[in-house]
Amino acid sequence: MPPLAWFALRRLAHGLVTLWFAITITFLLLRLLPGDPATAIASTNMDAAMRQDLLEKYGLTQPLPVQYGKYLAELVHGNLGMSFSQSEPVTTVLMSRLPWTLLLTGSALLLTVVVGIPLGVVAATHAKGVLDRIVQVVGVVGQSLFVPSVGIFFLFVFGLQLRWLPIGGASSEGVYGAAWYLDVLRHLVLPCVSLVLVSLGSYVLTLRSTLIESLGEDFCTLARAKGTPERIVVWKHGLRNALLPTTTLLGLQLGFMVGGAVLTETIFAYPGVGRAIYEAVIRLDFPVLQGAFVLLAATVVLANMVTDLAYGFLDPRVRTA
Repeated sequence: MPPLAWFALRRLAHGLVTLWFAITITFLLLRLLPGDPATAIASTNMDAAMRQDLLEKYGLTQPLPVQYGKYLAELVHGNLGMSFSQSEPVTTVLMSRLPWTLLLTGSALLLTVVVGIPLGVVAATHAKGVLDRIVQVVGVVGQSLFVPSVGIFFLFVFGLQLRWLPIGGASSEGVYGAAWYLDVLRHLVLPCVSLVLVSLGSYVLTLRSTLIESLGEDFCTLARAKGTPERIVVWKHGLRNALLPTTTLLGLQLGFMVGGAVLTETIFAYPGVGRAIYEAVIRLDFPVLQGAFVLLAATVVLANMVTDLAYGFLDPRVRTA
C-alpha cells in the first residue's frame, strides 16, 4: 500500500476513535446536568404522573446503558432524535443553523490567514526591528484576549455607542435582493472580527518564528548566492516551507474557533449552532445538545484529518515516519 494511502487510513481510524470518544463523553456529561427535560419544558401545573409520562415518551426512564446503546444505533443511521422543546427532528434544527456557523468560522479562518501571512512576513523580514517588535506585542496581546470580552467591547462601542454596525442577529427583516447580502455582511463583521483578533496572535507568531528559521536554511542561502531577489527568496522559497507548521496550526485554530463561536454567537445573538447550544442548555434539550456536539466534533475531526493529510502530502517525512 502506498505510504500516503496508509497514512490516510491511520488518520481516518484515529479520527473515528476521537469522534466516538467525544460522542460518549457528551452523552454521559449531559446526563449529569441538574434537573431533567420534563422540568424545563413542562407547564407549572403538570402533576407527577404527567411528568413521568413525558420522561417515558423520550426514553429517559430507561437504564443509562440502554439509552446509550439506542442512541448509538440511531446515530449510525443518521438519526439524531427529536428536539424535546421544538418537537422537530434535530437534523432539521441544526441544518437550519449550520450555514450561519460555517459562514462565521469560515470567514474568520480565511481572514486570519489573509491578515496573518503578511504580518508574519513583515515581522520575520524585519527581525528585531521596530516592525517586528510591534507585531510581537500585538500577537502576545491577541493571545491573551478572551472571546466574550472582545465581543462585549465591540458590541458596546460599535453597536450601542457609535451605532455603526448591527448589535445582533444575522440579517434584518424586510431586506431582500442584493441589499440582503450587504446586510448579512454588516451583521457578520463584529462576531467575525472578535474571533479573528483572538486567534490571529498565535498564527502570526508561529509563522514569524518558522519563517525566520526557514530563511536561514541552506536552500535560501543558495538562492541568494545565485542572485535571486530577496523578495523571491522570502515569498517563494522561505514562506513555502514556513507554511507547513502553520498548516497544522490552522486545524487547531478551527477547533478553537468552533468553540469560540458558541460564545460569540450567544453574545451577538447570531443564529448558528453555537446559539442553538445555548438555547438547548437552558431548556435541557438533550437531543439538540447531543446533535450539536456531534456535528461540531465531526467538523473539527474532519478539519484536522484534512490538515494532517495536507501536511503529509506536502512533507513526505511525515507520512513515512
